[in-house]
Amino acid sequence: MGMGVVDTVMAGRLGAVNLAGVALGGVVFWPLLLLVAGVVMALTPTVSQLHGSGRSHEAGEAVRQVLWIGLAAGLALILLLRNVEPLYHLIGVDPLAIPITVGYLEAISWGVLPVLGYFALRYLCEGLSWTAPAMVISGVGLLLKVPLNYWLIYGGWGIPALGGEGCGWASAVIMGLQFIAICLVVRYSRVAVAGVFRRFSWPDTDAIWRYIKLGLPIGMSTFAEFGIFSLMTLLIGRLGAETVAAHQIINNISGLVFMVPLGLGMATSIRVGFNVGANDFHAARRSGWVAIGASFGFAIVAVTALLTLGPWVVTLYSTEPEVVAVATGLLLIVAVYQVFDDVQVIAMGALRGYKDTTKPFIIAVICYWLVSLPVALVFGYGIVEDLYLGVTGYWIGLACGLICAAVVLVTRFNRVSKHYVRTARDEQQIAS
Repeated sequence: MGMGVVDTVMAGRLGAVNLAGVALGGVVFWPLLLLVAGVVMALTPTVSQLHGSGRSHEAGEAVRQVLWIGLAAGLALILLLRNVEPLYHLIGVDPLAIPITVGYLEAISWGVLPVLGYFALRYLCEGLSWTAPAMVISGVGLLLKVPLNYWLIYGGWGIPALGGEGCGWASAVIMGLQFIAICLVVRYSRVAVAGVFRRFSWPDTDAIWRYIKLGLPIGMSTFAEFGIFSLMTLLIGRLGAETVAAHQIINNISGLVFMVPLGLGMATSIRVGFNVGANDFHAARRSGWVAIGASFGFAIVAVTALLTLGPWVVTLYSTEPEVVAVATGLLLIVAVYQVFDDVQVIAMGALRGYKDTTKPFIIAVICYWLVSLPVALVFGYGIVEDLYLGVTGYWIGLACGLICAAVVLVTRFNRVSKHYVRTARDEQQIAS
């Protein structure tokens, strides 16, 4: 997320067109990447449950099979990214931004396979309750991103100035370096107990299908949420480069704040999965509720910060008066839905710890596409002329979907966790 902030700030300094070009590329790249990464994320509950049951040595084979999934899906994604230009013309986005967008996507596509490999090995470490490697590698990658971005955006030392396209090349290089780093961690640290590099494994269709069934709903859930944001950005693209730039700034600020509950949601998935693997269902339920409460407390702090410091933060991204005015006007809506966004991602993470992925996916589709989208089309797109609010209407639609998702997902977590506790208690009574 930090690298996305760097891209937004540095591209924004080149003007609204470059910022819009990078934004319009990102809204296609990241949801599609997260769709595939979500399938790979099947490793987290799988490994955490193996770890909880004392079978960590079996995790290596799971990783090898998931890597085959990442290879096949990654190649398909690269092909798609390099042929997506007609979509932008079809939607009718600002034609000045399209060349920058296409160049950005072609550049960053070189990082797809390395970053999917990085995700797989990272999820192995996290499933074994060791989250420090991902933090260190991501932090170092962020530090390298700034000078690399500057070099490729503005040129120098034999490299021509690439503008917004340079952001894509910088990201691809960082993704490759992160993959190499995580390979070294998995090979030479305590994670070596999983035996990922102990031997080579050909694709096992039964195992691959099992991981796809578990991971595809995770990926589709992520795609449903991030995809609706991307669709909104593409539709907002009709309103001009300045409005897209303002929307991207607010989306970036909101996403940066969202990283705390997102990380907490991943931790919740790991802890719940570990306790489920250990058959301690009371602890699994308690882990989920503690995390939901913590995310709610953080959301209150985040809302306060957004309302007080938000206008100043916006000016760090852009100094164009029109961009700043539109972005500042959106802060209140973002602050309101932040509470519900934080809670829903924790509930989703807790359910993944139970390997409950299919119904949360259905919930996500309903909330984001059957609630958010219609509301956004009414208030943002202008289907009902008297209710047209422009870019503000799109954000109202997003807020409505997130509120719906938070309520339904927390209700489902309560029901699923109660079921596991009740079932375990009944089995104990029968045994006694």
